[in-house]
Amino acid sequence: MSEIDRRRFIGLAAAAAAGPALGPYLTEEGWPGAPFAPDSPPVPGPVPGLRSLPGALVPANADPPAFAFQAWPGGTGALLERLWRERGGSPFERTPTEVEPWSGPLPTDPDEIAFLPVHRQSALLAAGHLTSTELTRIYLERMKRLDPELLMAVTILEESALEEAARADEELRTGRRRGPLHGIPWGVKDLFSLRGHPTTWGHEGFRDRVIDEDAEVIVRLREAGAVLIAKLATGEFALGDRWYRGRTNNPWNPEQGSSGSSAGSASAVAAGCVAFAIGTETQGSIVSPARRCGISALRPTFGRVSRHGGMVLSWSMDKVGPMCRTIEDCALVFDAIHGASELDPASLTAPFRFDRDLRLEALRIGYTDSAPEAFVEGLRALGADPRPIPELPSGGSNALAVESAAAFDFHVGPEVERALEAGEDPPTGRFLGARDVRALDFVQSQRRRWAVMKEMDEVMQAWDLFLTGSGEVTLTNQTGHPAVIVPWTVSEGEHPQPVCTTIIGRLFADDLILAVAHRWQESGEIHRMRPRL
Repeated sequence: MSEIDRRRFIGLAAAAAAGPALGPYLTEEGWPGAPFAPDSPPVPGPVPGLRSLPGALVPANADPPAFAFQAWPGGTGALLERLWRERGGSPFERTPTEVEPWSGPLPTDPDEIAFLPVHRQSALLAAGHLTSTELTRIYLERMKRLDPELLMAVTILEESALEEAARADEELRTGRRRGPLHGIPWGVKDLFSLRGHPTTWGHEGFRDRVIDEDAEVIVRLREAGAVLIAKLATGEFALGDRWYRGRTNNPWNPEQGSSGSSAGSASAVAAGCVAFAIGTETQGSIVSPARRCGISALRPTFGRVSRHGGMVLSWSMDKVGPMCRTIEDCALVFDAIHGASELDPASLTAPFRFDRDLRLEALRIGYTDSAPEAFVEGLRALGADPRPIPELPSGGSNALAVESAAAFDFHVGPEVERALEAGEDPPTGRFLGARDVRALDFVQSQRRRWAVMKEMDEVMQAWDLFLTGSGEVTLTNQTGHPAVIVPWTVSEGEHPQPVCTTIIGRLFADDLILAVAHRWQESGEIHRMRPRL
């Protein structure tokens, strides 16, 4: 045995003693070997079924394990049967959400047009009062002007955006309207791949990396006629608001970061640089930046939107959702992107019927101790009867730590292997801490998580939704429950801005919590505020 082979054997044997999760790492070529059994032949590569995307080691991040998380404790099959019984008809039937026609004077000021909600811009486009090209140019000009201060954009797609806008205008002129998003400019968090353009995940080393496929959320919005104008900033590997160009900032107070990894999406919407944006959340990355930047947003029930083509942190917790100026806009965008996909085994289709005129009297609405009293009283004035909710369950799992370690094995694994071969201690840091978690401990942790899901389901049997000031992001991301973020008041001090709170709904009651938030929002004017940039 050579000296290198001997050191490798000792290193791999040490890894086996510490726990098999220390290796091996997965590359495009496959598994380099089985460290827990150094005398056995290596697992042959390439690994069957894993995609090999040119220009990057992404199969280990992109492809899911052979099991899929189900947010409904009884399983997806039981859920669909229940929805069929409760709602009638097919649970897969889609109910289109349309917009009211334009009425009143026509806006002419570009800033006023930029801050119109999507449903009002859509009415202008449908009536021929505005073209997609005009609207797209307004947003491109604002983004190029404001990005140096806010650092919200990774790639501004000016050329392709104007081409898409011209195509949308031609279709609208000839009566081929695809729906309420046709011709509407938008931005996507730079965790999603777009053919022909970099997908950086906020990481300096990936700033020129191109993944040669379109993420499914991009495909669905393209089919809806929306015009993609930018890939928006995300914190490095979906952590916080700092990426390789710096910190993405809050338009209401540029001295403050925009928080959470959907930082660019929230900042761009709040600054009037896109009509809407797409963000993702694993544990707070839609809720936190939406609240920081004072916008409306939906973090859907787990599984309702395909994540194909997006960076993975946790196969059992990642979610994709709309970030907008109004709740009604969130409903329009969600209506275009939700539904099952064979490209995402955790995805499913469930009914979505947004009711703008929902009556609140019959709803069972709860609130936690952290819920803003004025928001609770405001719903009461609209006819609701909110009541205190019992204590929520606590606990969770190590899903995020373990799954992100697996998803990023392609990135950190080579360094672990190098250290072992050199007889050094394995490196420490993000994506490395959970590599020594035993498989037994991970499974037991998921069993505890299921128990928390059952406890949460038992609590929610008595409620349709509840209000919370804290957001309950740790609990509800473990259980998969949907959350709506809605502005409800205005802050005081040097930088006044909308202040948001959170509504949590029963699993797959995304339409219900959006409707309740919409009733609140339409009773006031806070969502019409603009930052002074």
